[in-house]
Amino acid sequence: MKLLFVCDPLDHFKIYKDTTFAMMREAAARGHLLHVCLPQDITWQSGARVGAHTREIALTGDARDWYRASEPLPAALADFGAVLMRKDPPFDSEYFYATHLLEQAEREGARVVNKPRALRDHPEKLAILEFPQFIPPTLVTRHEADVKRFHAEHRDIILKPLDGMGGMGIFRVGPDGLNLGSITETLNRGGAQTVMVQRYLHEIVDGDKRIISIAGKPVPHSLARIPQGSEIRGNLAVGGKGVALELSARDREIAETVGPVLAARGLLFVGLDVIGDCLTEINVTSPTGFQEITQQTGIDVAKVFVDALEAELAA
Repeated sequence: MKLLFVCDPLDHFKIYKDTTFAMMREAAARGHLLHVCLPQDITWQSGARVGAHTREIALTGDARDWYRASEPLPAALADFGAVLMRKDPPFDSEYFYATHLLEQAEREGARVVNKPRALRDHPEKLAILEFPQFIPPTLVTRHEADVKRFHAEHRDIILKPLDGMGGMGIFRVGPDGLNLGSITETLNRGGAQTVMVQRYLHEIVDGDKRIISIAGKPVPHSLARIPQGSEIRGNLAVGGKGVALELSARDREIAETVGPVLAARGLLFVGLDVIGDCLTEINVTSPTGFQEITQQTGIDVAKVFVDALEAELAA
């Protein structure tokens, strides 16, 4: 089967930890043919199908020079066995437009994972609002006065932009309220942009747990991203330490409630972020964590994913 990965430039991959690479490696081991393109390579013209200039790649097994690629050739997305949308955030206007092109490709017969409409319908910060029983006290607003009232009630808070990734733009404001006004103005751009505010969860010292849900079922271990030094963020992108942890009873309750709902909407693979007992984000665009969990537990997460993908395509 031919698989098309819509992803970031291959030369940017850190293959020792990259989840998309783990997917590619497992798929190639099963005999599937790998093709890649960038989101900007996808085009549509009236009278034709959604297509892209794609390159077939072969994995070399060399950690440095890890792939060989053909010259780009035009291909219709519907001619691939599956199209895997693995472009990293941010979910900006261009990502949004790409989902519309991918949805048109679906109408022409393409099988896209995760489904483009589901990607649009589940912004990663706001998707948690559907599951209020699991989330910490949370505020979504443009207004500085709302933020000040929330801080007065909860005293220790986290502020973050809705379009951030990898811990970008996250601030903590403690009981003294130091710089709350300046931080709010920076994030909401004078009321022009919406921000999310949550009560600070002290359990972050034990890690921001990434629970991987595949076809609605959780992988038995999460990847806890543990902040280092004076950092409040556990994201691996800012130096957090990744430690695989067996799911707690609460982790399973969250995953077994949320996962099947999202899977039924076409989100085959999601990452649920949990701090302590609280769901804080739902990652649907390009979740990660496969390799770290596999290396520490022996659970072959890429195998679980490709099993689920093949089952989805056979259905």
